[in-house]
Amino acid sequence: MLPTYRPHNRKRKKTIGFRARMSTPGGRQTLQRRRRKGRHTLVKV
Repeated sequence: MLPTYRPHNRKRKKTIGFRARMSTPGGRQTLQRRRRKGRHTLVKV
């Protein structure tokens, strides 16, 4: 049986990185919410 989670940093950056968030309106909203809430880190990478 293969492991279900195989982390790859490049793919992670591409999908949930800061640039990825900024590229879509929904992602921008996410960052906006996190800024408003006062998060120290905006993106988990």
